[in-house]
Amino acid sequence: MRKLTLAIATLAAALIGSSDVFAQGKFGPDSAECVKYLSYYKEYYKQKAYEEATPNWRKAYAICPATASQNMLIEGAVLMRQLIAKNQNNPEYKNALVDTLLTLHDTRAQYYPKYAVTARNNKGIDLANYVRNDFQKQFDGFEGIIESNKEETRPNILLFDMQAAINLYQAGSLDAEKVIATYQRNAELLDDMPAEDDAEKEQNQNIKNDMGSLFAASKVASCDNLIQLFTPRYEANPNDLEVATNIVQTMALTEGCTDNDLYLNAVTTMNDLDPSATSAYYLFKLHGDRGNIEEAIRYMESAIAAEDSDAATDAEWEYELAVFCYKNGQNARAFEAATIVTETSEELKGKALFLIGNIWGSSVCGTNEIEKRAPYWVACDYMNRAKQADPSLEEEANNYIRQYSVYFPEAAEAFMYDLTDGQSYTVICNGMRATTTVRTTK
Repeated sequence: MRKLTLAIATLAAALIGSSDVFAQGKFGPDSAECVKYLSYYKEYYKQKAYEEATPNWRKAYAICPATASQNMLIEGAVLMRQLIAKNQNNPEYKNALVDTLLTLHDTRAQYYPKYAVTARNNKGIDLANYVRNDFQKQFDGFEGIIESNKEETRPNILLFDMQAAINLYQAGSLDAEKVIATYQRNAELLDDMPAEDDAEKEQNQNIKNDMGSLFAASKVASCDNLIQLFTPRYEANPNDLEVATNIVQTMALTEGCTDNDLYLNAVTTMNDLDPSATSAYYLFKLHGDRGNIEEAIRYMESAIAAEDSDAATDAEWEYELAVFCYKNGQNARAFEAATIVTETSEELKGKALFLIGNIWGSSVCGTNEIEKRAPYWVACDYMNRAKQADPSLEEEANNYIRQYSVYFPEAAEAFMYDLTDGQSYTVICNGMRATTTVRTTK
């Protein structure tokens, strides 16, 4: 203890001897006492003797101005957390300690602006850790931090802020519109936050996903409420990308809220103002679900043609378009799309050939019996090619070959048209053309 006292005295003397420092008023009107207690607590603090450091820190904090030492504020926060942990069973004293802790962050932000962002972010973490039952105090604190720090806010504080807003809503202290606005703003901030590396970018995205899940699970707003809230905003700004994006992001989180005109219009605005393969593809899905066949096809073609999609995605979408057209009676367009897939994707070639086989097998054309039955020859040709390209399709392809073969013309019937087995035959049907081989049943 004698060595410690001597060290403190030596440090205090050194500080007091620096008259230039005191002339600047850094240590306040009672500079000698300020320096003395700064020295006392510091020596204990360095040795992690926090219990001994705390009373001396309190003296320093009471006497010294904030400008005396930034470390006094930083290390004071550590001491307050130690005390809070030890006084969990004394709520009144604990709350007073928490208030002091939060004040230390505010003071640091005020007097040391270079470190203000860090101080406010640290305050946010302490708010989340120590102010757990006062949702209003939490929310007000988080909102102040976010307003000041903006995209420099620590990402998890945005998530804590969202939880506090939902808690207040459920307690009847915050309306749905404010909660929705909080979610939208925080999601935008997460999008705007710079990420130093891929890991940080992924972390931010995970927080955004968690925030979206939190918002959706809270059921803050029903779809009807969202439509009522957003419709006037959209109608007032039908060409505002930010408004449209907010509408789409928020409504997408609400169950059953994508099948309405407002949502479709907002997605359309997004695609018109900021075209992308993804938004065009999404419009294909929306119009397809509504039975708007021509609109759906147009948007899928736009998605495939977009420069920001890659070859593999284009092939998947082309195949999806082929299936969509086939299911909606657009055989010629389905045939065209599936043929492109056979030429551009080895992975999907078998499936595309299989689909073309069914397109031919379902085609109705011609005026005589041979013309009406000839498509089944082509259908079987494509089924054989499909199972060669993709062996996993063999069993299903063989089943269709058996079904389609039943509709081959009889030999006598083919003879009436000067046709015999093995003869080449060109089939033209509904804009499709193929050369096949005559096959008959006995």
